[in-house]
Amino acid sequence: MRRAEQEPRRAPGASVTLKPGRERPMRQRHPWIFSGAIESLGKDIENGTVADVTSASGEFVARGMVSLRSQITVRILTFERDEAVDATFWEKRLARAFGTRPGVGAARCVNAESDGLPGLVVDRYGDFVVLQSSTAGVDRHRTDIVKALERVAAPRGIYERSDVDGREKEGLPARTGLLAGEEPPELVEIEEPSHGGAVTLLVDVRGGHKTGAYLDQAENRRLVTRDVAGRDVLNVFSYTGGFALHAARAGARRVVNVDSSARALELSERTAARNGFAGRFEHVKSDAFEELRRLREAGQAFDLVIVDPPKLSRSAGHVERAARAYKDLSRIAMHVTRPGGLLATFSCSGAVSTDLFQKIVWSASLEAGRDAQIVARLTQASDHPVLLTFPEGEYLKGLLCRIW
Repeated sequence: MRRAEQEPRRAPGASVTLKPGRERPMRQRHPWIFSGAIESLGKDIENGTVADVTSASGEFVARGMVSLRSQITVRILTFERDEAVDATFWEKRLARAFGTRPGVGAARCVNAESDGLPGLVVDRYGDFVVLQSSTAGVDRHRTDIVKALERVAAPRGIYERSDVDGREKEGLPARTGLLAGEEPPELVEIEEPSHGGAVTLLVDVRGGHKTGAYLDQAENRRLVTRDVAGRDVLNVFSYTGGFALHAARAGARRVVNVDSSARALELSERTAARNGFAGRFEHVKSDAFEELRRLREAGQAFDLVIVDPPKLSRSAGHVERAARAYKDLSRIAMHVTRPGGLLATFSCSGAVSTDLFQKIVWSASLEAGRDAQIVARLTQASDHPVLLTFPEGEYLKGLLCRIW
């Protein structure tokens, strides 16, 4: 079992100098500095170094972590000249973030830039904490972060899931494993409030998607399934069946889960049984696009269709291709939604804006020949706050539409 090793400190005098007139976003407290805004890097700069950022005239602007391999060259930690980035800094920031989250259950307790800790995500699953680092700067301070987490959260164990796609842009390998305390079990049980009670989720924190579960959809799972008593529900890209559990708890007559992962569907079956719904779900292992088309050709229709795909656009350059995929999904999903029924369609691609996503769903309705009314606009759960000066933090968007 690997433990957090001793890590290097900030090089004395490390500095980043901006080009003339490029400090305005920082004056507006945006936490990113792109490579094109930088005039020069100090000679002591290494990947992950904490450095002072100065204007072209030498005025202090901010202090942040340098990423030599990324277009986002600096991620700002503080705009205060006198705030040192040391062990006390990390503990203070972590304590502030944890203090705004519920003290029990499952929650995102650190939401990266929006909690003043760019590149760091920390999720709590019961007595265990899962840390995810996406930048070289966070990696370099991992020892201080882990020690601070032990003091702030007092978990049974701290597990690392630094296996996100963005790490290769930082020149970092994927890394997972125990950082402190006890190894989490194969599946961690967490409770999520539901209709008239709660549902129990079985979370694979060591190998599941993200840090084990889609905590950002917790509130949407309740909202979307609120009025499904006696109705038929189709859950596409179902993963381990979170939406399905809430639908069953709300009294749905039929629930169909569609996913391409046999492991996810097997865990969905186990989770259903754990909640007293053994045999209640239909599990279909299939490509989502293919299964939606098959259902359409078979003339099947549902009262609620949920389409929650993984990220289809990982950069601005892929937006057009992602838009076509989102439109196809929404269009075919409308074909299998009964008149007067509901479609919940989502995008977690940060490069796809809220306005663009609504236009995509509008275009899908035209091609489907169906009228669609927006019943609710959906976003990430409240434990995933969005810093006003960092609108990029609002990555999850969804529409709950009534289809005619």
